[in-house]
Amino acid sequence: MKKTTIKQLLIATIAIISLSTFNSCEKDEGKKPSIEFKTDAGYVSGNQTIAKGAAFVVGIKASKSEKKDVLKTINVSYSYDGAATTTTYSNDGIDASQEDNYDHDFALTARNQTGTERWIFTVSNKDGIINSVEFTLTVN
Repeated sequence: MKKTTIKQLLIATIAIISLSTFNSCEKDEGKKPSIEFKTDAGYVSGNQTIAKGAAFVVGIKASKSEKKDVLKTINVSYSYDGAATTTTYSNDGIDASQEDNYDHDFALTARNQTGTERWIFTVSNKDGIINSVEFTLTVN
């Protein structure tokens, strides 16, 4: 009969521990982070008509959707009259204190020209998964 050596026992123990660790790892579901507009009085949060050159405030709240996938970037962009989008604000390094829940107000101004303005607010998490909300202003 064959004798089991210490080396064989050590290898078997390492294999069992490795398999146990691998099987118990938390799976990443790839969920989008959450983002929404603040809808309190004084905030723009949806399609509406606005005067040329008018100041307005947009508030957003974003949060992570998975335990380890903290928020990493916030981007605000706009498009005039259906043209290509332009980034007006980009935060590629959200402060650690807001990686779980991000809350920010943006003071913006409508352009001094009649037309439409599409505003897009985007958040991404550490895995690069993005989510966005948007609205269109009709400027008169």
